Amino acid sequence: MAPRKMNDSNTDGSDGEGKSGRKRQSVTRDSDEYRKRRCRNNTAVQKSRTKSRQKAKETMAKVNRLRQENEMLEQKVQILTKELSVLKDLFLAHAGIVADENCQKACDDAVQSDHKYSINVKNESKNL
Repeated sequence: MAPRKMNDSNTDGSDGEGKSGRKRQSVTRDSDEYRKRRCRNNTAVQKSRTKSRQKAKETMAKVNRLRQENEMLEQKVQILTKELSVLKDLFLAHAGIVADENCQKACDDAVQSDHKYSINVKNESKNL
């Protein structure tokens, strides 16, 4: 069986030119050049896969960190919501007391005003 060349499996219809526009040289599998290319390719693939794994680990670490942060923020929202509710109740209770006091004062003022008016009307009717 004849030694196989690297570009024998060129089934895409191209003329053997690579990205740089140069024609590929025919290299047999048992040549030193083929072994060098394979070695460089294997190293590049290994480096790429290592980099990919590292990026996946970093992404997972970031996801976990963001999940923890989100849980903490949700707890903070719950605490602040409860605090807001308590403060609202205190405000409304205080506002209700103040409103009742103001209402009572307004009623008292109105009664006194009516009383003063009625006294003035009586005095004027006597003078006639």
